[in-house]
Amino acid sequence: MRIPVITLCFVVLVAACNRKTVPSKNKVPPPTTTLPGKPAPPNATVPPASADSPAVINPAIMGSPMIVIDGSGNIVTAKDKLPSDIAAKVHLSGLARSFTPAQKKNLVYRYKMIPPKVLYVPEGYVSKSARGKYIVYRKKFWYWQKADGLFHLDPTYYQ
Repeated sequence: MRIPVITLCFVVLVAACNRKTVPSKNKVPPPTTTLPGKPAPPNATVPPASADSPAVINPAIMGSPMIVIDGSGNIVTAKDKLPSDIAAKVHLSGLARSFTPAQKKNLVYRYKMIPPKVLYVPEGYVSKSARGKYIVYRKKFWYWQKADGLFHLDPTYYQ
């Protein structure tokens, strides 16, 4: 009597473990890419742009990020070259401070360069998060927008 119960439990256990727990693959074909200079195949479809995909930016139309204050505390971009709404809010002489010698040494050791302290960034380059608006400069330095409208280097790099 005891052997059939154990056998029944074993059969149920094997049957339960045999189920496929991996989700099925999506049957959508991958998008085709074409080489520059070659025409796209006639049946190629372009996938729609989603909110997660980065925007295509044309620097000739929109401009590019400008360094306002460099790592040595020098004012690189004059106030008259900034947009009028930002120029009215900002006092560049109050922002123009150099990194300390210890901070400069740390930045050069860690990143092989001294990044600018303050940037002006056109709206097309800006990304948004729960913490606020930001930009990633040279693929390694994060700048956050402050109330003056300019982007300041994240303090974790130099503190």
